[in-house]
Amino acid sequence: MKKLLLTSLLLFSVSAQAEKGHIADDAMVYVHNGPSNEYRIITRIKSGSAVNILKRDPKTKYVQIRMPQGRIGWVEPSAVDRGDSMSVRLPKLQSSLEKSQTTVTEQAQQIETLQQESDALKKDNQTLNAEVEQLKASIKDLNFKIESSDESNLMRWFTHGGLVALGGVFLGLILPYFPKRKKRKDEWF
Repeated sequence: MKKLLLTSLLLFSVSAQAEKGHIADDAMVYVHNGPSNEYRIITRIKSGSAVNILKRDPKTKYVQIRMPQGRIGWVEPSAVDRGDSMSVRLPKLQSSLEKSQTTVTEQAQQIETLQQESDALKKDNQTLNAEVEQLKASIKDLNFKIESSDESNLMRWFTHGGLVALGGVFLGLILPYFPKRKKRKDEWF
């Protein structure tokens, strides 16, 4: 009973320190009973299988792993890679790629819509700028007409005033030559 408790405690403490890894994607690997190839082969493990890396032997560099069935063994360091295997990463990457492609397609449609809106706004802006230029030219013409109208009104008033003055002088000179009317004498008083 003590051995079972001690063994489960030891396995639990080792699993708490375990690092996630996998068997290299390009080989069938033999698992040894100890940290070198001089130890007995206890099993074979397929490439891409998920394992937990427990520790590394400082002398031989062999890696102690825990296999999916819970067995513990040693493999060559070149046979183990950290992280998930390609068989685990590939579906995730494909899903991520599909999401990215969908996002790219949506963004391309948004860009196209925004480009069309931008082109329409540029045309509207050009039309409005042309109208502004026409209105500025019209304002300039109207200001010129107002200024010239003031001058022509002033000249007309001077001309009318001069004609009235000339007529008054002419009447003043001619009027004395008209025969005077004699006053009637009424005898009322």
